[in-house]
Amino acid sequence: MWEKPVKVSSPKMTDAEINLKYSVGEQRLITEANREKLPNFISALEKPGYMETRPFYQRRERWKIEQQSRLIESFIMNIPVPPLFLYEKDFNKYEVMDGQQRINALKSFYDGKLKLKGLSIWEELDGRTYSTLPSQIRQGLDRRSISYIIVLKESTPDEEYAMLLRQTVFERLNTGGVKLENQEIRNSLFQGPFNDMLLELTRLDQFRDAFGMPRYTENEDEKNELGSPIKNTLYEKMGDAELVLRFFALRHVEHFTKGIGGFLDIYMSRARNFGKEDIEQLRCLYMETLDLAAHILTPKNLWPRYLNACRFRVRSFVCRLLPAIRTKQALHSGVWTGLKKI
Repeated sequence: MWEKPVKVSSPKMTDAEINLKYSVGEQRLITEANREKLPNFISALEKPGYMETRPFYQRRERWKIEQQSRLIESFIMNIPVPPLFLYEKDFNKYEVMDGQQRINALKSFYDGKLKLKGLSIWEELDGRTYSTLPSQIRQGLDRRSISYIIVLKESTPDEEYAMLLRQTVFERLNTGGVKLENQEIRNSLFQGPFNDMLLELTRLDQFRDAFGMPRYTENEDEKNELGSPIKNTLYEKMGDAELVLRFFALRHVEHFTKGIGGFLDIYMSRARNFGKEDIEQLRCLYMETLDLAAHILTPKNLWPRYLNACRFRVRSFVCRLLPAIRTKQALHSGVWTGLKKI
């Protein structure tokens, strides 16, 4: 996966080289702005392949009912709403870089699934769905338009660079009420079998026990009015998935570049090309290593002792520890000494 070199910008460029880089369009976006009536926009979402409507944050839902309701209230009052930002992954096929929660709220309301709650101006509409709105309110809402800006696929011909470009745009233009963590952004941009495997591995009992998380249940993935059913910071911010990602990425530490965040971004981008066999081998590697770690640490009751005493540093250490204890030699190379030092 490392045959293709990672593109790194040189900080020592002449003015002529910088001007050439800019003139050829490198690291510049080609965009297009549009506006569409709400009913037409919602209808377009039903077209096969037109836009990914599956929530980016499959199990880390961020907007509560009140937040969704206030968005609808803003449209009713004709208060300007920030535009959506879409990426054209293929001609007339889009991915959402910013605005997924707004799209979900609008679609839920027009589908009759969202009942308004906690309105600050139009309190008399609390409890209403789209179909039960007074006729003039409903007609007025249908006249409203939603704006969106499209980053066209002509912005870059390189697929890997396009992924990182989307991430940069996603990070800088995210306008939601809750700041997204790095792994939440990766989860949105690098969807695929590898990302799905990361989430699967975080559901293992041994993983949950090691990091003090409630064990996985089937209704864990279901959102509710209170948001995430699990009140655990590691879970809510997708820190658990990042821990698993670090295990895989740091096996290639000899290719480390762009800091830990940038390195994890690059690994996830390239991991999208892994086949089924690759994914299965990685899954087995992680599960076997986790079993070995549990065998070493659990009898001595070291998981809770060290995780509770110094949670962040131990998590970081365990991510480096797991590849090392893959072999028996690790038991004689300072592992226990390292544990005692933190």
